[in-house]
Amino acid sequence: MFEYPLDVIMQWLADFLLPAIRISAMVMLMIGIGAKTIPMRIKSAFALMTAFVVAPVLPPSTFTNLFSFEMILVVMQEILIGSIIGFISTLMINTFVLAGQMLAMQTGLGFASIIDPLNGTSVPAVGQFYLILATLLFWIFDGHLTMIHMIVHSFKVFPIGQYVWDIQSFKDIANWGAWLFATALVLALAPITAIMVVNLAFGIMTRAAPQLNIFTIGFPVTMTSGLIIIWLTMDNFTMHFEGQWENAVQLMCDVIKC
Repeated sequence: MFEYPLDVIMQWLADFLLPAIRISAMVMLMIGIGAKTIPMRIKSAFALMTAFVVAPVLPPSTFTNLFSFEMILVVMQEILIGSIIGFISTLMINTFVLAGQMLAMQTGLGFASIIDPLNGTSVPAVGQFYLILATLLFWIFDGHLTMIHMIVHSFKVFPIGQYVWDIQSFKDIANWGAWLFATALVLALAPITAIMVVNLAFGIMTRAAPQLNIFTIGFPVTMTSGLIIIWLTMDNFTMHFEGQWENAVQLMCDVIKC
């Protein structure tokens, strides 16, 4: 029992605000709701609502002095943990954006660019199309529930103020980020190979009959072929997403020791 009501208020604020900081850091980088096009009010409301539900089941915080230098270090620590969990999901979703960019450049569809709501940058329309599909699959696979489960479990493994991070975890995240490019290439490999065959056929026709000037019609044919090939290979998209999401969940489990 606390002797003074002020201590009770400070304990309650610490038990709510510190988990809210970690959850908010994850929400700001999380797939779907972390996009820049989502209003900040919605992000804040989602983070505070999650913290309000989670806080009662967490152990009491040992840091109750909210106006101390030690509390600044604790807040920075909470931001780091939440940001890492959210950043892993961002790496996963960017795999498909990169694959779409590769396809757009190979098929000539890179001229059509729109703003990426996740990063706020201009990307080819094919990359944006893949991003929308991956985001929808993220909600279909209950990815938001998995992210909440991961952040809640992190409070058990890394209690507030008792966080000890393994350097190997940072290395695993960096190595998995390097695999982003390899996975994007595997996703785009079949369409890129098909486009190379189409371009090879045009090269052979131009070599056999140079007077026809095949390349005047080669560009629109390549774009049309690219759209058809993307459509034909769309069945594999769900399989690639499921594999990437399982790897991302496994990496999060390795980081937070679940």
